[in-house]
Amino acid sequence: MRREQPSVAIIGAGFGGLGMGIRLKQCGYTDVTVFEKADEVGGVWRENTYPGAACDVPSHLYSFSFEPKSDWSRRFAEQREILDYLKHCTAKYDMRQHIRFKTEVTSATFSASTGRWTLSLADGTHHSADILIPACGQLSRPAYPRLPGLDSFAGTVFHSAAWNHDYGLTDKRVAVVGTGASAIQFVPEIASKVKQLTLFQRSAPHVIPKTDFAYPRLAKSAFERIPGALRVSRWATYCELEPRALMFTRFPQIAGLYERKFLRNLRREITDPALREKLTPSDPIGCKRVLLSNDWYAALRRPNVRVETSPIATVLAHGIATARGGVHEADAIILGTGFQANDFLAPMRITGLEDKDLNEAWRDGAEAYLGITISGFPNLFLLYGPNTNLGHNSIILMLEAQINYTLDAIRHLRDAQLSWLDVKPATQNAFNKKVQERMESTIWDRECTSWYKNDAGKNTNNWPGFTFSYYAMTRKLDPADYYAEPMRASVS
Repeated sequence: MRREQPSVAIIGAGFGGLGMGIRLKQCGYTDVTVFEKADEVGGVWRENTYPGAACDVPSHLYSFSFEPKSDWSRRFAEQREILDYLKHCTAKYDMRQHIRFKTEVTSATFSASTGRWTLSLADGTHHSADILIPACGQLSRPAYPRLPGLDSFAGTVFHSAAWNHDYGLTDKRVAVVGTGASAIQFVPEIASKVKQLTLFQRSAPHVIPKTDFAYPRLAKSAFERIPGALRVSRWATYCELEPRALMFTRFPQIAGLYERKFLRNLRREITDPALREKLTPSDPIGCKRVLLSNDWYAALRRPNVRVETSPIATVLAHGIATARGGVHEADAIILGTGFQANDFLAPMRITGLEDKDLNEAWRDGAEAYLGITISGFPNLFLLYGPNTNLGHNSIILMLEAQINYTLDAIRHLRDAQLSWLDVKPATQNAFNKKVQERMESTIWDRECTSWYKNDAGKNTNNWPGFTFSYYAMTRKLDPADYYAEPMRASVS
């Protein structure tokens, strides 16, 4: 029986899931269901509402190519504006009718006999689809540190990705654990309000100035009314950012120039030698995420802010004790400790051919062909999968490449009347061997600990190349890379 309309199940309604759903509709596919465990779209931009939350990629490039936005208020948009943009896309392309909100997928199992995926939902029901597209992202699950005694703390504790807006920080003693991308945004926002802020720093990050500014009304008018102006801005931004890949992936020696520039800025910002020593990174620039801020160092200069570099020994009822014996009293503890970036599809259980468990397949580190398909898991297409994160440009570029590749795969399934496609193990292994070989010459392979690597030291997150090279590799599906199962007469 001929199948004209494969059914598609997408997990997640962030940039990846919405972009995939919209492009499917644009290509004429109507049997599309998006499962979202929350009650609104937005992904990380819905969840991360902490003070100062903003993007570190310029707005004109942090948006879909098929839905450009001419009236961004700033060069680097803030959380609310990005969330509003995603809501706008959802409304314009009538996506809400396809989204099942407050519906969490707990597991998914593939049947070789039917060529379909069966999704088990948290409410006890099930859903079947021909195509499964997880779009959960790499930064969707907060990482909670194992701090001894944390359960005994008598005050308030929350993660920056689950900000407690009901708790007033004014005149409170606040302990912040972590100095990552979230902390450098919310610490400057709360430092002037709190009575005392103690920042517990495991390692100093590289923080460089952010070339941010509000777009003048005249500029926004030009982007809207002058044909091609917004496209030129988008391309100019791309050409500004893309060469930075050379430092990360090909010529780590270039990092020395950026390191010297960073140190000059640090000396200008921090004149106190003791504080400057605490804020001087021990890792080479780029091996961890380089952070952007114009007010981070100013916040740390405040008299009510203290940077503590001694490791946390234990959390007490009313404060935190360090390994050097000091005790810092606190009314609240804010965890700016990032996300579980290496657990790509956790806590879902994904079962493929011959009861193959994805967690077991990824025991030594997640990997996929092009970061999209996984051998033994037919008709599953990952968005923002292993080794597709960037250190130099917009992740939306990578997502759109993955979306286009997935569309080509679905088109091939339909036109060739196939039940399923399964990437060949040799194809996947050869690709990932090359990725890891190229990783050895990148700046991320230096001696430092980062969320780019798993516990064994394998970099499962970053793409070791240019975005345009990834675009070329994902431009079109090569059927020779896949085992193909013909459609059976019983499948409808």
